[in-house]
Amino acid sequence: MRNLLNVLVIVLSAALGLVLIGVILESPSPARVRLPEEVLMQIGASGVTHPVTAVLLNFRGYDTLLEVMVLLLALLGVLAQMGKQKRENPPAGFYLTEPRMQVLLWLARVLVPLMVLVAGYLLWAGGHQPGGAFQAGAVLAAAGVLLNLSGLLPSWMEPAWNLRAGLVSGLLVFLLIAAAVMMTASPGLLLQYPPASAGMLILLVETGLTLSLGLILAGLFLFLSGDAIEDEADK
Repeated sequence: MRNLLNVLVIVLSAALGLVLIGVILESPSPARVRLPEEVLMQIGASGVTHPVTAVLLNFRGYDTLLEVMVLLLALLGVLAQMGKQKRENPPAGFYLTEPRMQVLLWLARVLVPLMVLVAGYLLWAGGHQPGGAFQAGAVLAAAGVLLNLSGLLPSWMEPAWNLRAGLVSGLLVFLLIAAAVMMTASPGLLLQYPPASAGMLILLVETGLTLSLGLILAGLFLFLSGDAIEDEADK
């Protein structure tokens, strides 16, 4: 039965893909639009001076909102696959008994504070040069993975309420700001920031996203690393 369902899903997905390809091929060619020029013409109303941030957090902010939802759903899928089994958290650093592994411990203590500073800089710089919440969140997640590999941060078990709040904080901030702007400054328009306060609102959104994305990306490793560490400890 399960194999039949898998085949059915594959066939339906292939059929949907063919339909979408046909629609794209049959659609009339739109008038040529040079998007870089359009973005640069409107960037003064975006609240930032970097075109990528202007597109991702203002002009096409709903795309970024959906991307955050997809990442959060991916983590929820990982948690669902883990099930409700109770696991004991292995003691931190139990596998760092070999002298050569002390190098990793030393590197983690030196590099992680620098990585936090880099994440803060990327968050601040995103408004006027390459950077932003996704880059800053990825650096924070890498810091969490390094701490876990060095034994300074234990693997995550079932998420407590404070961790759950951190995981959804970026999405909640994004939605609250979008709702507040839509009800006050731009009735009926989703994520249409007023030019006078767009920069501040984008910074607030990116701050929440940095924390949330860092926890989500780190969680994709840390929620699964407990099983790997337990298997290593049993050897």
